[in-house]
Amino acid sequence: MVVLLKKNPDKTQLDSLTQWLQGLGVETHVSVGAHQTIVGLVGDTSRVDINVIRALDIVEDVKRIQEPFKNANRKFHPEDTVVEVGGFKIGGGHFAVIAGPCSVESEEQICAVAQAVKASGAMALRGGAFKPRTSPYAFQGLHGDGIRLLLKAKELTGLPIVSEIMDASHIPLFEEVDVIQVGARNMQNFELLKQLGKLRKPVLLKRGLANTLQELLMSAEYVMAGGNSQVILCERGIRTFETYTRNTLDLSAIPVLHSLSHLPVIIDPSHATGSAKLVQPMALAAAAAGADGLIIEVHNDPAHALCDGPQSLTPEAFDGLMKKVEAIQPYADR
Repeated sequence: MVVLLKKNPDKTQLDSLTQWLQGLGVETHVSVGAHQTIVGLVGDTSRVDINVIRALDIVEDVKRIQEPFKNANRKFHPEDTVVEVGGFKIGGGHFAVIAGPCSVESEEQICAVAQAVKASGAMALRGGAFKPRTSPYAFQGLHGDGIRLLLKAKELTGLPIVSEIMDASHIPLFEEVDVIQVGARNMQNFELLKQLGKLRKPVLLKRGLANTLQELLMSAEYVMAGGNSQVILCERGIRTFETYTRNTLDLSAIPVLHSLSHLPVIIDPSHATGSAKLVQPMALAAAAAGADGLIIEVHNDPAHALCDGPQSLTPEAFDGLMKKVEAIQPYADR
């Protein structure tokens, strides 16, 4: 349920309203926008009399939210959420590009890629320290050493770092990581999401391989219900019957998610296509479709990469892509 207030509501009356609602066992969230203030109600609202609220002087209207996600719902928070990370913004008209290798392999590799992507205009460095792999025999990442190397690259370039977490027990290792990524396989790891909800750190949440958009938003709801509103949604392709691409990139997710939620939406064309030659057209299509950003895999030697080399761009190819993205998103924060 959301309560739409009249312009410039009286603070005393607003405080009285929220205290009364909380007394009914309902959690309240006040969202102050440029044109309207909204009080979102989360919990069992069956005891709340809509007509009593509508009769209050400061109230414009009251609406019930039918969707199961509340905090992530645009009805709850009409204005776009802007997530600010280490000097750059994403969402609300701010377009951001995150780039880097699938996995951190060595100090030389991650620092070289970090310098290259920064020079081309990337706003953040991605790199996997923990790697979820289908095969138990594949490279699993450098774990804590990988994060240490990411921090060295951050010190060298000033780029905020983005890395994937695998388990809630790893949270202490991510204390200095700027954005914690939740991968597709962990999208419905609800205990992990609950723990991330206790942090005050941005969470990049990837859509699962076979999950609906509502399920993605419900996973975001787990994080937000814990008090962490800094969630970035990521479409990275879903599994279909098509075999010419690694996954099927659902670009329709961009306008649908924007209509349903106020959270930023970014696209990962690298994992979606699995092919470096397909990354550029899908990245440009995503930018044109209204995405708030991109996350691109870049490696300085894709042929010898320990993970996902075939889908990784070279620094030169990434630089060319960034120039074309700039033509579509000329007001990107660079």
